[in-house]
Amino acid sequence: MLRKSFFLPLLLICICSAAVSSTAAAQEIIPFATANQNPLVAVFGLPATAPATILAAGRTTVEFRSDIASSCSSNSNSRESVLLDGETYRFTLAARRGIGRNLEIGMELPYVMHRQGFLDSFIKNWHDFFGLPQGERDNIPEDQLDYRYSSNGDEEVNLTDSSQGLGDLRLTAGWQLLRQDAPTRKSLALRASLKLPTGDSDKLLGSGSTDLALWLSGSAAGADDTVALFGSIGMLFLSNGDIIADQQNNMVGFGSIGVGWQALDSLNLKLQIDAHSAFYDDSELKEVSESAQLLIGGTLAMTEATALDIAVGEDIVVDSAPDVVFHIALRHSF
Repeated sequence: MLRKSFFLPLLLICICSAAVSSTAAAQEIIPFATANQNPLVAVFGLPATAPATILAAGRTTVEFRSDIASSCSSNSNSRESVLLDGETYRFTLAARRGIGRNLEIGMELPYVMHRQGFLDSFIKNWHDFFGLPQGERDNIPEDQLDYRYSSNGDEEVNLTDSSQGLGDLRLTAGWQLLRQDAPTRKSLALRASLKLPTGDSDKLLGSGSTDLALWLSGSAAGADDTVALFGSIGMLFLSNGDIIADQQNNMVGFGSIGVGWQALDSLNLKLQIDAHSAFYDDSELKEVSESAQLLIGGTLAMTEATALDIAVGEDIVVDSAPDVVFHIALRHSF
């Protein structure tokens, strides 16, 4: 049973919005372009889930993504302790362009903010209203920023002052391996991203490492395109970084699976699960171990070329991802 139900008003908003946008064309069902926003994980090159279709030559997609994550988790054992209490805002400008029959290149530039935030009271009231457990929120002061991790008496992470700035730049590429339109629609793409250490690791804006991700993205839809399945699987290869450096793994596996349904001509509803293996070795704490999160929401087709994604994320492996993530992405193709 899910601990939170933030997606209920979200779906109502999407449906109401779609009702007044009936002239918009249907959009292809593609994944939500986000990943785990845990502040000790998001600094690395874990890629956002990407579609299985490569842009046609000369076509360009520009996307502005906003991920607002609220974390409130505390854990410890005999040799390590972690406290993640605060809000992280990640605003990403992403662009992709088809440059050949099957080839696509792109870039992603994030702007990251760690703040005390304002969502704690809202989240606690929401939990009270629906009779949901508060977890650590009853034991930790509201609206503070305190990201800490200690191991064997050494404080590896300590961020209590607000910080902001450009994060780590990513270069992306994709190659279409399969695209079949009949009798059913199937797509498979090989994708890659290279994350460069352009963000300040002392402020948790980057990791200080250069990371290469390689993965397969696939999708399948029926002849009428009303229901589609999508997923991905890949590996992330990391150089040695600055965040909990003694325990950092140099290889991390990741994947996703999801389903989408064209509920209305201008509205796709989607459910997606993202997961990854541990970024840090020799730890028994969920906050720095393997993770799985659920995203639920939809895509609103505003015009034939413009779409809006809205989703809410839940940490289905509790404390491995933020309590709640609000994901909004505005996408335009030309």
